[in-house]
This record gives sequence, C-alpha cells and structure tokens, in this order.
Amino acid sequence: MLGSFAVLRKQSLLGDAISHAALPGIAIAFLLTGAKNSNILLLGALISGLIGTFWIRGIIKKTHLKSDTALGLILSLFFGFGMLLLTFIQKQPNANQAGLDKYLFGQAATLLISDVWLMAIVTSACLIVLLLFWKEFKILLFDADYTKTLGFNTKFIDILITSFIVLAIVLGLQTVGVVLMSAMLLAPAAAARQWTNSLGVMVALAATFGACSGVMGTAISASQNNLSTGPVIVIVAGIFVLISFIFSPSRGLLFKQIRFIKNRRDLELHKTLAFMYNIAETHEDISHPHTIKILNNFQGYTKNTLKKLVDKQYVTLTGNTWSLTELGYQKAANLYNQQNKE
Repeated sequence: MLGSFAVLRKQSLLGDAISHAALPGIAIAFLLTGAKNSNILLLGALISGLIGTFWIRGIIKKTHLKSDTALGLILSLFFGFGMLLLTFIQKQPNANQAGLDKYLFGQAATLLISDVWLMAIVTSACLIVLLLFWKEFKILLFDADYTKTLGFNTKFIDILITSFIVLAIVLGLQTVGVVLMSAMLLAPAAAARQWTNSLGVMVALAATFGACSGVMGTAISASQNNLSTGPVIVIVAGIFVLISFIFSPSRGLLFKQIRFIKNRRDLELHKTLAFMYNIAETHEDISHPHTIKILNNFQGYTKNTLKKLVDKQYVTLTGNTWSLTELGYQKAANLYNQQNKE
C-alpha cells in the first residue's frame, strides 16, 4: 500500500536507500545486546533507517543536491558501514549465533509465529493511519503548495508517511532482505499504476499484487528444494510488473501497439478518402464514376483500404469503377475542412 506513495512521489530509490540504511542498525543492535532476538534487531534497523531517511531529507533541503544524489549517497554510505560491521561481527566468538546474513537476502523460513503476528499488527496500524490521513496524504501527494494553503502541516504529514514506509521496509527485511526489499516496495505499486488513474484503486491493487506475490512465491519456494523464498517472491512480483506493462488496457505495450496500428490504418483510410474527394470535386456530380486505376497514383492506396471504404458505405464499386456516396462525400468534406483549419 505504502509503495504506491513512494512511486507517485517519484521516490523509487527511497526504498533501496532505507533498506540498505537499516543494515548497520541491525549490526549495532547485535553488538550492543549480543542476542539475535528479531524484535531487537528490527528495532535497530528501524532507528538506523529513520536516521538515514532524515539525513536524506536534510541533504536535499540544506544543499543544492538533488534527491537521487542524496539517496545514492546515503545508500552507499550506510550499506558500506553495515558490511564493515558484519565483517567485524564474523570475527567475534559468538558470530555463529548471529545469523545476521539472513538480513542481506532474507530467509522467510526462519520466521516465527511471533514475527507473523508483528507483521499483522504493523500492517493493521499502517492501514488505520492510511485511512485516517487519506485526504491529507492524497492532497500532499498531488499538490504540496495547495496543501499548505489549506492549513495542513505538510511537514508532519510528510514525516508520517515516510516513517511508515521505513517501518514497512524494516518489517520485510527478514523475508526478502536488504538487497531485494526495495523491489517488494516498488514492484506491486509499479504494476498497479499501469491499470488505473485512481489512487484508491492503485493502492488496493498494489496491496493485492504484493500479497499474491508473497503467497505464490512462498508456495513455489516450498515446492522445490534449495529455492530461497525471498528471491522467488521478488521474481513473482516482477512477473506481475511484466504482465502489467504488456497487457494493461490503457498503458500496456500490447494495446498501445494495437492502437498505433489502428490509428495508422485510420489515417491511411482518411488520406485515401481525401484523395477521392479531390477527384470527385472535379465533377459537378459527386457520384460520377471513376476508374480504380486512377487510385494507383496515390501512394497510400491499397485494396484493403478501398474495401474498408466500401464497408463503411463511403464508396460504391461498380466493376472497375468507384464513386463517392453522399455519406462519403460529407465525411471527406469534414476531413478536408479540418485539415485546412489545422
């Protein structure tokens, strides 16, 4: 659900930056406690992710750097620091008990019932906040300046939605890991965007695609040996994106190509009809027959185009001659006048 706002706010790299920024928090939490309790490690990840997020906001506001530069800078800095800490932990006596490497690529098989309940609780909290602040989120998303004029605290709203995005990302680290979590944030939202222009429908579709990706990816992973669950889930989400890019009616590549071919054929049809109109104008009687051979001088003429004009009752054929109908003449005259106006 929250990935939809990241996509529409053009903060696609935010998920990548936050997930990578969470890594040093996990390592530091383990170093401080010496325990691999998932709640403690996720709390460290949340704090680290929030610090990284607010650093990004500070860099954008206080410097002349653009958001993509700030995101890339924080991503590489925090991830490098996290990998350094993981290398240090591996050399410690209790390194075998750490199991921190699962946060890099995820390990859904290690999830406990308590982890699932935690995800359910956080998901419910996200949904409640989303419903309570739906109007504010929507207005801020499409027009921040207008939101200010209405008297809303745009800074609070922005921090609220960003914080919940961070929370959602941190929560998914156990499932798909630091490296792949951004795909789980963005892929369902990107797929949903292809099917609708409505924010509400997009959020619902993104949630559906994300849930289906999780269920299907887990099922496929469980049915085969040596298949990591996280990567399979991401691949399934990628398939949803691919299908959406190709088959969505409004933005899909397939329907775009179909519309392009149809428009090109309509253009050829109109050009041929306009050519016939110019010929018919040379006679007082518009229904005066003309030989088909004369159409060979027109580059866009084809037998299929002539057949379509007959089917539309714009032209009548009699042997090797054609003539414009009254309907065809009126259509051609309208097209001719439109071209002159343009």
